[in-house]
Amino acid sequence: MMTDAWGTITAVDGQYAYLRMDESGCGRCRQQGGCGGNHLGPLWCGPPRTFRVLNPDHCDVGAHVQVTVAEGSLGRSALYAYTFPLLALFAGALSGSACGGEAGAIGGAMGGLLVGWLGLRRAQRQSQHDPRLQISIRS
Repeated sequence: MMTDAWGTITAVDGQYAYLRMDESGCGRCRQQGGCGGNHLGPLWCGPPRTFRVLNPDHCDVGAHVQVTVAEGSLGRSALYAYTFPLLALFAGALSGSACGGEAGAIGGAMGGLLVGWLGLRRAQRQSQHDPRLQISIRS
């Protein structure tokens, strides 16, 4: 099963298309089990975002297309984005506290957050080339 949303092609560059997403959520807001994020998206998100995705069907500019992401990839990404930095923060704070009291805990927590951020950046670079995790246009 896939997570779907709708977008409009704003430009075409060879085998890639630039998509402007029509919704800020995943498109499941009105369905059973949807999180309702589409209603909260405009509060935190600016103008619609544009993404560069493969265009295997060579759709033209202005085409309204369905965009899909593999089921579970969004949940896994959110889990990693929240838990990894939090665990790194706690580990840094605990180890810093053991070495240097309160000041060590603060420094360790900051170091842990830095390690968490660097780890997420590394994972993001590695996953960029995994075709199972890429946004695609569904024909």
